[in-house]
Amino acid sequence: MTKQVNDQGGIRMNNFNYFTPTKVVFGKDTQMQAGSLCREFGATKVLIHYGGGSAVRSGLIGQVKESLDEAGVAHVELGGVKPNPRLSLCREGIELCRKEGVDFILAVGGGSVIDSSKCIGYGLANEGDVWDFYCQKRTATACAPIGAVLTIAAAGSEMSNSCVITNEDGWFKRGTKTDYCRCKFAILNPELTYTLPDYQTQCGCVDIMMHIMERYFTKTEDTMLIDGMAESVLRTVKTNALILHENPEDYDARAQVMWAGSLAHNGLLGCGMEEDWATHQLEHELSGMFDVAHGAGLAALWGSWARYVIDEKPQRFAQFAVQVMGIPATGGDPKRTGLLGIRAMEEFIRSVGMPTNIRELGYELTDEEIRKLASKCAARKGGKIGGFRKLGEEDMVRIYEMAR
Repeated sequence: MTKQVNDQGGIRMNNFNYFTPTKVVFGKDTQMQAGSLCREFGATKVLIHYGGGSAVRSGLIGQVKESLDEAGVAHVELGGVKPNPRLSLCREGIELCRKEGVDFILAVGGGSVIDSSKCIGYGLANEGDVWDFYCQKRTATACAPIGAVLTIAAAGSEMSNSCVITNEDGWFKRGTKTDYCRCKFAILNPELTYTLPDYQTQCGCVDIMMHIMERYFTKTEDTMLIDGMAESVLRTVKTNALILHENPEDYDARAQVMWAGSLAHNGLLGCGMEEDWATHQLEHELSGMFDVAHGAGLAALWGSWARYVIDEKPQRFAQFAVQVMGIPATGGDPKRTGLLGIRAMEEFIRSVGMPTNIRELGYELTDEEIRKLASKCAARKGGKIGGFRKLGEEDMVRIYEMAR
């Protein structure tokens, strides 16, 4: 992406390429199209990849298998994906696919299952150790085709080009991005999310909002169109998260959140912008070390990051406060308005049962643990993270300290 400067010396909307090839099939009972969609994209033998027993007990895996049978597509299964998906299971999946002659991977689950499927796809289509792609030793040149039946609205992996995996050897949580791993299709049936516990639902809502906010908090100017779209999606998620907190089987609220999750991370809401991602990078170390739920970890860190960087561009935080959180503008004092917006966001986070600091996650971090988190975070990104404000290792230490 090429930075450009406007007449006032600010960074203007950048050149960009936008590519989102995933076919989305949205609505009730759409999981029954899984077989015909796999066949449409050339599958002859499918790996059905999923998480825990709930996908089996709910009957969803049975429906998917029935759909594949009706379409004449052979299949094998591999369950056991955990939140913060593990490299060891991905390696098991790669071996199984090679042994069974699998040529298509069908993820049935949320972001963790889809990311695990993408890792298996990379390993199946490339020689050597798949972890090389996550620690930036090599770049993948292909990926086996992947489809998704989404059961959790959160990560946006069903339409993204990204994939995050945790290596149990050292508990490193690392990601890689290429367009090769984009899903061929994504089935989005809001009814499949009805049985989620409220904690998982709200973790997902926070994750969706943070995907947008990592792009929204930018120094890029002249972004009126994308700003308006982002603000609308943020307000939509906030409103419907509160509805789902009280009524988890509200179809309309589930539908709004599910589609918002895809839009939040398919690249649309970051077009032309310099993005940030510092909160995500800080959280990846936290969940890598302590295995916390990703959305909850983001909720625990964001307020501290926001207060630490607000002086970089207080007008941006003031815009967020007014347009997303509904705070009246305090004329002539954007920082004050911005701080009120941060506080309002934290109040919303608490209102849906999410944490606003690491202690509320259940962890009392020592100084040594904070130093280790910051050191690992800095090491993976060449010493600096963030786009809104460049953060060095000592900055990371201070944000973790503020958040504990």
